[in-house]
Amino acid sequence: MNQYKILIVDDDANICELLRLYLEKDGFSTIVANDGEQAVEFESKHNPDLVLLDIMLPKLDGWQVCREIRKTSNVPIIMLTAKGETFDKILGLELGADDYISKPFDTKEVVARIKAVMRRTNDNDSKDKVNEVRFDKLIVNITNYELVVDGKMIDTPPKELELIYHLASNPNRVYTRDQLLDQVWGFDYYGDSRTVDVHVKRLREKLENVSDKWSLKTVWGVGYKFEVK
Repeated sequence: MNQYKILIVDDDANICELLRLYLEKDGFSTIVANDGEQAVEFESKHNPDLVLLDIMLPKLDGWQVCREIRKTSNVPIIMLTAKGETFDKILGLELGADDYISKPFDTKEVVARIKAVMRRTNDNDSKDKVNEVRFDKLIVNITNYELVVDGKMIDTPPKELELIYHLASNPNRVYTRDQLLDQVWGFDYYGDSRTVDVHVKRLREKLENVSDKWSLKTVWGVGYKFEVK
């Protein structure tokens, strides 16, 4: 069917086997890693299309693995977490995860989420659209994940770049935090929108006072917009 390659990372052999069986039955190929160091090694070696990443791992935990992978790769990452705290979900997203699934999970839900993330990723890859927006002293290139501010390349995490690209692609349009979570992160974040505020704050630190022709504006009580004067 698709032969997408999924890297499954979990120290529980039963969970790995269950996921492997379900995914292979659905046409995916799989690689299994049982600790964090192996996960980083296998991601680099096998170049998977998506990583299913448990948080509680030996050697390196899921957060550390996510950080390491994000240094070199934009591969989609779905975090598997037995922890339900909001803090964990926000941290995962800020480190560059694309989605998260809480344990215990329904295997069919995992397969559905993987397909949804792969579909979004492929849509982004294949759309015949301009993958760069330009304004005075600002270039946001979503193809190469590059942010150029006043002629200088600025090191920017993937989600920050996707957020500014989304806002700048729709100048003067106001988005609520929930809309941004849905359209940039790609799933409903159960009403917790602090992660958007954190990303906007970090973007502002990079973009403040660069140009008087545009700005990243807070619309009080509503959300945010990329305002072009």
